[in-house]
Amino acid sequence: MTDPPSPAVRLSGVTIRYGERVALAGVDLEVRPGEFVALAGPNGSGKTTLLRALLGFLSPDAGVVEVLGGEPRSVSVRERARRVAWVPQEEGARDDVPLLDYLLYGRYAQLRPLEGETDEDRSRAMGVLAEVGLADRAEDGILSLSGGERQRAILGRALVQASPVLLLDEPTAHLDIGHQLDLLGRVRSLAAVGRVTVIAALHDLNLAARFADRIVVLSRGRKVADGPPASVLSEELLERVWGVVAELRRDRRTGASYLLPYRPATPAPQGPTSLGPGPVHVVGGGGTASPLLRALAEQGYRLTAGVLNLLDSDHETAQELGVPCTVEVPFAPIGPEARARLRGMLEAARAIVVAPFPVGPSNLSNLEDLQPFASRVLLLPRTKNDAWDFADGAATRALAALRSAGAVEAAGPDGWRTALNDRLDLAPKPA
Repeated sequence: MTDPPSPAVRLSGVTIRYGERVALAGVDLEVRPGEFVALAGPNGSGKTTLLRALLGFLSPDAGVVEVLGGEPRSVSVRERARRVAWVPQEEGARDDVPLLDYLLYGRYAQLRPLEGETDEDRSRAMGVLAEVGLADRAEDGILSLSGGERQRAILGRALVQASPVLLLDEPTAHLDIGHQLDLLGRVRSLAAVGRVTVIAALHDLNLAARFADRIVVLSRGRKVADGPPASVLSEELLERVWGVVAELRRDRRTGASYLLPYRPATPAPQGPTSLGPGPVHVVGGGGTASPLLRALAEQGYRLTAGVLNLLDSDHETAQELGVPCTVEVPFAPIGPEARARLRGMLEAARAIVVAPFPVGPSNLSNLEDLQPFASRVLLLPRTKNDAWDFADGAATRALAALRSAGAVEAAGPDGWRTALNDRLDLAPKPA
């Protein structure tokens, strides 16, 4: 009888703290070679911390972390890269290198010191570019790519690395639904055919259930569920961990389970920012508003947000911060009830900040409903060449109408601070 293979990844009793805050608490986890495991959980549950421990970026305060039989921090950085490839949640490219050269960065760990890339390396990189749908952009600079294209390029660089373990942190965050399905399908094939071990942090439970062999759910640093999607997905789990009421359904074509979220289980409490300046209403979606919500909350602004989709990462951030928000079912048009709640928030807001969120037919009204309040609107700038209007030009026209009616665009990524304080009359007065 053949012994089962040793785990590709193993965590035993792992606890990690950031100062006094416990990010992981006694987590046990084993992942077999060729398995695709999805990490799920609300913001702050410990998903990214777990991945960073596997990369050797963090040392556990207690317990043991092993990748391919050894502790990550016990080997050189080059050897770690041979074992593990990494797709981060975001990565800001600094130099506008050609895309082919960007992918070839992934080969460095496999080369001897001072050795250059070979024709075989370049051929491998071109093949991966074709796999991620970017072969026609090989000579274009990485900075010319949209956010979604750049995320596929980052995945391509990881694939060129040819490491037996692949870690991904929210790899679908900047992708439209078509490219989300395409990317995770490619990752699924790697695990099934290439025997690559995949661990991916995913916000969307339904995507995790569709592609992963197992779902591991974290909540406040603890593992609260671990198993095949059919055994993990439940209405009770979603309400207990995410605070969302949902209905468990089954796809008649595939037999797979999926969750249809309806509403928050309880109204989000008003957070500690309730006595600060404002209200400031934040419009976003798809994770674009999360950094802004955190920055505003840290500075003490009184906040509202929406309309956001249930289970969207911006919705999770709003819940975590105690920000009241208007919500709608994912991929459904924003209904009259949500629009009525939104209008109340817009009327109460002294300023409205619009994150550079992607706009399609279902959330177009998030822009259109701002028109009567244009004089209070502050638009955050979008990344150059980043595709965002998926509403056949209607979103571009709505944005132009807002500007014509008095909306102001912040100057640069951090220009919103001065512009917002001007709108709230909080700017320092000349002596």
